[in-house]
Amino acid sequence: MSPFPNTRRRQSGLSLIELMVAVVIGTVLMLGVIQVFIASRTASRLAEGVARTQENARFAIDFLERDIRMAGHYGCVNDQAHFIKDEGDPRHHFTAASGAGSPLDFSVAVQGYEAGGTAPGDTLTLGEAWSDAGNLPSEIVGLNPLGGSDVLVLRFLAGEGVPVTAITADSGGSELTVDTERAARLSQGTPAAPTMFGIADCAHVDIFPGSVAGGTVTATNADLSRYAPPNGQTLVYRAESIVYYIGAGASGEPALRRARANAAGAYPAELNEELVEGIENLQVLFGLDSTPDISVDASPIGNITVQATASGVSTGTDAAAAGQWRRVGLVQVGVLARSPQPADALQAQQKVARQGALGVEFAPSDTRDTRYRASYEVSVALRNRLYGN
Repeated sequence: MSPFPNTRRRQSGLSLIELMVAVVIGTVLMLGVIQVFIASRTASRLAEGVARTQENARFAIDFLERDIRMAGHYGCVNDQAHFIKDEGDPRHHFTAASGAGSPLDFSVAVQGYEAGGTAPGDTLTLGEAWSDAGNLPSEIVGLNPLGGSDVLVLRFLAGEGVPVTAITADSGGSELTVDTERAARLSQGTPAAPTMFGIADCAHVDIFPGSVAGGTVTATNADLSRYAPPNGQTLVYRAESIVYYIGAGASGEPALRRARANAAGAYPAELNEELVEGIENLQVLFGLDSTPDISVDASPIGNITVQATASGVSTGTDAAAAGQWRRVGLVQVGVLARSPQPADALQAQQKVARQGALGVEFAPSDTRDTRYRASYEVSVALRNRLYGN
């Protein structure tokens, strides 16, 4: 045996080839993990976009349905029936020519304005500049509605009425006495104090400017002496003149907006609400009663036999135009909703896969924005104009 120990040690570790093989395997595994992550992230963004789009569209349709159904509500007798009775009702104490489009024209309960190039069968290309609605009153023009979308105007008395217990009336104005606690109903659901009201029994209806304080509703320049409370039928309501349109939201996204008019005939900023973000387009069609000219001698028969765009109903600004809008008994609404954020969605290249709303087709743009889009439609009967009401 050698007196010196063997200092050589057996070498151990990875060779260069083994290291390269390990790197390749690790890279492949890492790429797989990255692909799974990207796919999961894409699916998550798409699912979130779908959910947000569906949620926003549902809210938009709900807002529109609820107010459309109220159009023409003037107490226990609707606006159409008051007109046919030919007793001077509804009587409104504003300076507004019938059919001219004034926010204070309560002789017209439903009215619309058609955007150019948006009739059934037309095509709008996403991302391009769309034509504005035509014949808009100056008050609505001031709201800056976005092009390509129709504009819908509704007028009615709010659903919650308050019984009137006494009236002090003269030619210069009137004071209505109501229960103080119930008077709070007149301000519910509105972002600012109301300035327009209506009083109705089952014979007459008056709409007037005024204010409410405590248990007193003060009517300005409105003699309401023809009402004789307390009789259980005389109620005072908040009067609503509403316009629905597509406008820019707070985040810069297109949004469904609702503006309320005040007694001065304007749509002030405090009464202009952003309701739902991500609503890119609004289309409206109107169903008309088969009676071509509703009058005392020609009542509506309840058959909706004509479907028309707003310009197909009337583009006039006179009493004859008001008469055509009085024929409306059905409103069809279509909205195009998009995800508020990019959702990695593919564009519909085939024509059969494109979105559409009430016959208007939306073609994809040259630039893919990855937003998820969906269209929704609903038909709403004006319950205050149902035959026999």
